[in-house]
Amino acid sequence: MTFQIDTNNECLAILRPITEDEPTLQARLLLTVSEQEDLASISHAGQRIEWLACRVAIRQLIEAQGINYAGLRKDEFGKPHLINSPWHISLSHTTGWAAVVLHRSRPVGIDIEPIREQFRRVVPRVLSDDEITHAAGDPNRLAVYWCAKEALYKLYGKRQLTFRDHLHVEPFADGQSQLVGHVHLPDHEEKLIIRCFQAGPGLLAVAY
Repeated sequence: MTFQIDTNNECLAILRPITEDEPTLQARLLLTVSEQEDLASISHAGQRIEWLACRVAIRQLIEAQGINYAGLRKDEFGKPHLINSPWHISLSHTTGWAAVVLHRSRPVGIDIEPIREQFRRVVPRVLSDDEITHAAGDPNRLAVYWCAKEALYKLYGKRQLTFRDHLHVEPFADGQSQLVGHVHLPDHEEKLIIRCFQAGPGLLAVAY
């Protein structure tokens, strides 16, 4: 499933169910040495498959733009970047699903989440007081906040940042597809768009 996130085709995302096994996914990729080392460090079989599925999806997305896919590299903060391309990407996965996004000119973040009752337990460390009031314990609103903030975090791509203190999402109507997010740091302020879709296992959020 491919999503056109904006109106000018600058931002595109793919959400794909993971149906292949590890050898099938590996056969669709030519991993760099660094990527082979990253994969070797993952011991959980399911996580290895999700890791590979994300890279198959980003390859599919990049090659659909007529560009050769040369793999991914990570910066000092662990954020992935395309090799030999200035375009921005982000990856996310959950059990049975892989999601990737490409933006041609701006940093971007993506998150895919099932809607779970467990979100209630993380409210105090994830949401500000105003966000807690707005969410009112509703699992769907909590999922939107969590998914949106994960996308913001991946967009920013650096450490020394907390969901509660540094990432904020403006109040939204139930079912609203475009949200407004903010990154508040002592040396950095940024206002961002967050697109939120009901898709796959629950929610897909893209920040840019």
